[in-house]
This record gives sequence, structure tokens and C-alpha cells, in this order.
Amino acid sequence: MFGITKPEVQTIVVRDADGIEAAVREALEGATPEERAGLERALAIVRDAVAVPPERLRARWVRERLDVAGVTGPADSIAAIKALRQAAPGLSLTAVVELATSAKAVEASADRA
Repeated sequence: MFGITKPEVQTIVVRDADGIEAAVREALEGATPEERAGLERALAIVRDAVAVPPERLRARWVRERLDVAGVTGPADSIAAIKALRQAAPGLSLTAVVELATSAKAVEASADRA
């Protein structure tokens, strides 16, 4: 029908890693020799966090909620969908299903790697 389209679900990943990276870099510039090694290690950790793609962050978010709920099966199972709906009641069923499906795909690709 004209004007009716499938609604797209958009889940935004918000992360502060860029700001944290800048703060650690700034601290490193003025660091004493004693502080330097620790700040260099912290900067490496933050850079690793910045490099994590959004789909992996969403999959981790899903799995964390499922772990809290005691769901150990596939991320897109009925039990998982129910647990995610309870953990995040503000999300629509469509959003939860897309998050769960994406999480399962990420977990499957990690298993193959």
C-alpha cells in the first residue's frame, strides 16, 4: 500500500570512549615518569574499547541482560526475548527481537572464529 513501509528499528550505541581516550592522552602528556607506564597501558585499553564495533557492543548488552536473568540459551530464544522485554520494558518487541537476532549472529560468528 502507498505510504506504508516496514518500520525500521534503530538502536543507538552511546559510548564515552572517545572522550576518555582524549583525557588519558592529555594526562599522558603531562605525566611523570612514574605515571607514564600506567597511563600508556590505560590508553591502550581505551583504544581497544573504542575499536569495538557497535554490533558487538549491542550483543554484549544483550548477553549481560540474559546472564542476569539466568538465560543461558540462544539470544533469540523465546525465553531470551521475554527476559530482554523485562530488562528493558521501554524497548518495543520489534527492537528486542532485532537486538536478540543480531546478538545471536555476533555470538555465532565469534564461535566460528
